[in-house]
Amino acid sequence: WNKPEETKEVLRGGWLHTGDVGYVDDDGYFFIVERKKNMIIKAGENIFPREIEEVVYQHPKVSEAAVVGVADQIYGEELKAFIVLKPGEKATEEEIIDLCKGKLTSFKTPKYVQFLDAFPKNPVGKILYKELRKMG
Repeated sequence: WNKPEETKEVLRGGWLHTGDVGYVDDDGYFFIVERKKNMIIKAGENIFPREIEEVVYQHPKVSEAAVVGVADQIYGEELKAFIVLKPGEKATEEEIIDLCKGKLTSFKTPKYVQFLDAFPKNPVGKILYKELRKMG
């Protein structure tokens, strides 16, 4: 609203370019996968953090999880999981990485894990991934 340059970027050729990535299944249903800006490119592979976060959420001690790409000299980007544990719980980086290794391919397993007391969030409670990337 009231941002003509941003509006020009998303309204092109009569189409609204939302920045979302999705697919249409065999029955014609449309599914949104994730925001394109959150996509991580590791060694030429497109990785959507949500898939990894859903695995991390399976750990019984995890309250919140967010995965971002951090700069890597070999792969371009490497995966880093930020975790907020449930009150009074303790977990290790190895626990989180082992959980991911058991459920994801190796290139989707985070190399780094960092525990936080709380995530940076906007006024409506959404995690500020940009701030997490800065902490990378």
